[in-house]
Amino acid sequence: MSALAVDDQATSVPPVGETEGPVTGAPLIYFSSVSDNTHRFVKKLGIRAARMPVLTKEPTLRATRPYVLVLPTYGGITGKGAVPRQVVKFLNNEQNRDLLRGVIGAGNTNFGETYCLAADIVAAKCDVPVLYRFEVMGTSEDVDRVTKGLEEFWT
Repeated sequence: MSALAVDDQATSVPPVGETEGPVTGAPLIYFSSVSDNTHRFVKKLGIRAARMPVLTKEPTLRATRPYVLVLPTYGGITGKGAVPRQVVKFLNNEQNRDLLRGVIGAGNTNFGETYCLAADIVAAKCDVPVLYRFEVMGTSEDVDRVTKGLEEFWT
């Protein structure tokens, strides 16, 4: 997989009559809240990626090819509501679930056992592996590991 520019928006729209949002063939799909922590990490990867809408009232993306999902964990030390609602909405689309091949989790080690819990939950429910975990915006070492890991994963 060659490094490509980050594509914050999906590139095409659904056919007339479709209720779902834009379609994307990006190999990386991610959710980032308004904090943009996950977004900053994904941009550092230099891999074509599509960002889910920040607001749940907006139409969600529709995946058209296998992809890896990057998501943060919510809920602090309780872990309640760990998976962002936008990700739940996205994965409620059967095609999106079927094309999911792996998960990369973002979290905060200050939250102990709930660190990257959302990635664990999604991976278990969708029967895919957790490929990597990183803290907050990740380090340069995390970026290198994920970039190399994704290149190997897709070959």
